[in-house]
Amino acid sequence: MAQVPSPGSIIVADWHQCKDSKEYFTKILHKKRRRQFGLLESPMMSPLAAVDTVQYKIFLSGKSGVGKTSVVARLAGVNIPNMHYETIGIETTIVYWPVKIKESGRVLFFRLQLWDCGENALKRFDHMLPFCKEQVDAVLLLFSFTDRISFEDLPNQITKWTAPPLDRVVKLVVGTKFDLFMHCDVAERDVRAFRSTWGLPVLRVGGEVSDGLGDVAPFLNSLCENLWHQDWLRAGAERDQPHTESETFL
Repeated sequence: MAQVPSPGSIIVADWHQCKDSKEYFTKILHKKRRRQFGLLESPMMSPLAAVDTVQYKIFLSGKSGVGKTSVVARLAGVNIPNMHYETIGIETTIVYWPVKIKESGRVLFFRLQLWDCGENALKRFDHMLPFCKEQVDAVLLLFSFTDRISFEDLPNQITKWTAPPLDRVVKLVVGTKFDLFMHCDVAERDVRAFRSTWGLPVLRVGGEVSDGLGDVAPFLNSLCENLWHQDWLRAGAERDQPHTESETFL
């Protein structure tokens, strides 16, 4: 499996709580709630505080009812649906998240385009999954703490996203409905055993959502950190590639 950075080793994990971050986080808020961005919209910074934006495509993978749509809603800061409904076709959501790189102090806006596709649509239309995989940067592999079968299906999901050219895609496992202790079918020892075997980060979501940033900061920081780390590894691999004969004479 690909190398996984230690949490907080690349970006400042609690930066959303620091004074110097206020200028940036206010650009993703509207009346103290998360602002919703369209495909052609972006946070507007002053010319003196221009910030580079890095863009990534994120696909959510998991069986129907596991909570993909709810995770997208949580990350985007919109109301989580009270009732489950099957996603029809493909839904894309834009999430902006500012981060501060530890080593350089550089501030970046991560533009995360979240792709949510209904399981029935994927089964019905053969072209949808290849389209979702095209130029994808990360996949969120979802299971529900209340659905043992979804947890046991994780190795199958991982295998589908491990073969080239998807071997370098960032993979994060997300356990949903973590707050429903009375209905839990997946124990912590199971999660620890999974992490020991596969070496992948396991993020947990569940519970009430507030208007603040603290609910989503750990999740989004982890996602951004892994994406930035993968870009760094990819850039290093490209630098280490030997020049071909044709390149020598350019």
